[in-house]
Amino acid sequence: MASTTRPAAATTRTRTSASSSLSRRFLSSSCGRKKTIEKRLISSSSSSSSSSETTKTKATLADRQPVSVGKKNPPLSYELVKGALVKYSIETQKGPHPPTCVFLHGILGSRRNLLSFAKRMAEEMPSWQFLLVDLRCHGQTNTESMESGERRSGKDSVESAAGDVIETLQSLKVYPHMLVGHSFGGKVAMSMVHQFSQGERNKVLPRPVQVWVLDTVPGDAWARTGDHPKDTINFVRTLDTPFASRKHLVDALTGAGFTIEGAQWMTTNLKPAKNGKKGALDWVFDLDGIKDMYSSYEMTNLWPMLETQPKGLEVDFIRAERSAFVWAEEDINRLLNTGARIHFLENSSHWVHIDNPNSLLQIMKPSFESFNRKR
Repeated sequence: MASTTRPAAATTRTRTSASSSLSRRFLSSSCGRKKTIEKRLISSSSSSSSSSETTKTKATLADRQPVSVGKKNPPLSYELVKGALVKYSIETQKGPHPPTCVFLHGILGSRRNLLSFAKRMAEEMPSWQFLLVDLRCHGQTNTESMESGERRSGKDSVESAAGDVIETLQSLKVYPHMLVGHSFGGKVAMSMVHQFSQGERNKVLPRPVQVWVLDTVPGDAWARTGDHPKDTINFVRTLDTPFASRKHLVDALTGAGFTIEGAQWMTTNLKPAKNGKKGALDWVFDLDGIKDMYSSYEMTNLWPMLETQPKGLEVDFIRAERSAFVWAEEDINRLLNTGARIHFLENSSHWVHIDNPNSLLQIMKPSFESFNRKR
């Protein structure tokens, strides 16, 4: 792959303390390689164009009222990665609005999972900014909920998670042009669009929006290899906390038959216990809420959004060569019939942004460049 000259490193701004490192892979990548690549799957994309910003036109999803879930929730914990050419400030609301991409992580994860990839994209697309959030029950968002003593209102579901993101965008006055969701986050991104259109066929978006769905499907989603998320969630909920050490958790998981990779990845979701002995560790997330969120993920059906999608929407799917999820032939055909594009990512397990970030970037980059040309 040809090398490219990159501008100065992107800057990162966070509402909470910055995360340390990209978490390790959760699912095993030991499943068999796909022998052939369907001719119907494409390897590069052309994305939607976007009209230039005006003071009269607000972007689609942040301008839409989310599904009501009771009292208003505080914004999600977030981190902002800016390209070198971005002059806009969220804090002061000054400067020209840059095009914005929102990253949404998967279940049992956090915004840290996509941080390295977001920084890489900011280097390649220096006029863009990239917003990463911790979804409800996850990461710093959950820590803040526990510290305040108030759980977020609404059911812990894909729909509520999408509503949280919409409310956060509204509070920040950020209007995204791209939504990128990995696994569970892919359904959150699609649900955000669905909450705008609500099944109304041919509804027109105020501004074109591109959605990238990384290795998940719009309907029934079930894993076939590696450490199944549902099994992991159910098992760790049986463990007593706090843990004496990270090794204590690793030993418990591997002793129950989970992979060493998955066990070590789970240790990245630990934090110092509040009322434990020195060195004791507890979960950073709400396992009861996550259990409900994953059940919602498996059952949530976003086919109606794709089959009655609003005008101005472009949807692209990334299918990993060693995907943990089942991509049925009928689902592939159905996706293509909606106008969505499917990109086959070689040499990658479910963790596409970790296993093959270079090829993933090259697949996605043309959609960002297309937007820049049309501004």
